[in-house]
Amino acid sequence: MNQRDSLLLVLLMALWGFNFSVIKLGVNNIDPFLLTALRFTLAVLPLIFFIRRPNVPWRYLMAYGLTFGVGVWGLTTLSVGAGLSSGLASLLLDMSVISSLLVGRYLLKEQVTVSKVLGSILALIGLGIIILNQDGTVTVLGLALVLSASVFWSVNGLIVKRSGTREIFAFNIWGMAFAPVPLLLLAMAVSGPSSVAQSITDINSSVLFSAAFQAYPTTLLGYWFWNKMIVKYSVSSVAPMTLLVPVFALIGGYLFFGESLDAAQSIAAIVILLGVAVSEIKLPKRRVVVKVG
Repeated sequence: MNQRDSLLLVLLMALWGFNFSVIKLGVNNIDPFLLTALRFTLAVLPLIFFIRRPNVPWRYLMAYGLTFGVGVWGLTTLSVGAGLSSGLASLLLDMSVISSLLVGRYLLKEQVTVSKVLGSILALIGLGIIILNQDGTVTVLGLALVLSASVFWSVNGLIVKRSGTREIFAFNIWGMAFAPVPLLLLAMAVSGPSSVAQSITDINSSVLFSAAFQAYPTTLLGYWFWNKMIVKYSVSSVAPMTLLVPVFALIGGYLFFGESLDAAQSIAAIVILLGVAVSEIKLPKRRVVVKVG
């Protein structure tokens, strides 16, 4: 990965990290599924009327919308609504580093290098330190939701790769069009139609800011660039960069909501950063390939 792309990915990780605080701002005021539906509605309309559908089968667009809109962000937003801190939700979502490496190795036949494995192990140790020092704040429901979302994250990358699209922005827009309706239906199924109707009437400036921030810089700009990197590089090369997101999410949670950033979390953040650095090290070719299976 060249230096320019690496720097831009770090900046993107900062944006995504602070986005978790913006999500928390929204779910403090509105139903989580409804907030996510609003996010993707704003991201899609009216752009979809001005962008031609990418030349890929409909099944890839539908699968992308469901895994990305509902699977990744619907469940992640719901986990924050279920009581997880914004920083912890981001940390647990980063468990996708394991499934991404497995997807890259077994489904995409990518090489898994020693540096990527060691970097991921270091990062996971950092995540473990933070989880073990949460004083019981990891609820069973929140944990199940965000870990499910982490698996969908890896599946989402596989869909983008398998689609073979080079029209990344158009693919994003048209794929996300399949997210709002299922999210709205889930909101009504989980909270009930009357509760959803009440949430709609309760929409305020905080909700609109949260949805707009998630829709425009985070989703339209961020995932256009992310998917571009997924297509340009291997999944197992790009995936470790997401380990930076929890660091920025913890900082955002501390700055905006007073979420704790104690000594253990600071140490863990350093370990995660070290893991990302190690994963990007390029070793001599004869030493890089880890034979699995």
